[in-house]
Amino acid sequence: MKIGLYFGSFNPIHIGHLAIANYMVEFTDLDSLWFVVSPQNPFKTKKSLLPEYQRLELVNQAIGDDFRFKASNIEFRLPKPSYTIDTLTYLKEAYPNHQFVLIMGSDNLKSFDKWKNYQQLIEQYPILVYPRPGFDESTMPTDADMTIVNAPFIEVSSSFIRDSIAGGKDVSFFMHPNTANYISEMHFYEKK
Repeated sequence: MKIGLYFGSFNPIHIGHLAIANYMVEFTDLDSLWFVVSPQNPFKTKKSLLPEYQRLELVNQAIGDDFRFKASNIEFRLPKPSYTIDTLTYLKEAYPNHQFVLIMGSDNLKSFDKWKNYQQLIEQYPILVYPRPGFDESTMPTDADMTIVNAPFIEVSSSFIRDSIAGGKDVSFFMHPNTANYISEMHFYEKK
């Protein structure tokens, strides 16, 4: 099986994430896509994050029983902060019959050379890159197995959703209905 790994805080997961995931499984040769919920991104502060299991539940609410997708808590059991190369090494050993493909937004290319063992990443794993505003193809490493996937761009961010909810705005249409309902029931993000 060819599995796309879509890493993120998903704080919360929104329609932009879901549209990209849907595009990846429908318009590439991926068999499935796993949303890898990161407990702590080394490049982000922890104070604005919901606890990891609550963010995992938000992903589960969003994907429901769609067989193409899986919410993964694999990084919850690994040392923190989470490093992509460590997770991929673990998954490769745990699932030797799967081929793993990294999915990333082009905005990550700016800091890609700062990722732990990034050279090993580009040598061992194919990478699907979805363009973000201002993307310049010349920023892509030439020695990497990277493919640009022109997934539709939806300009919505998790921080926009968090800030809007804290400001008393209804942004339910920016999320899967199950996710929006769960956030409302649990009163997530209502306070800054």
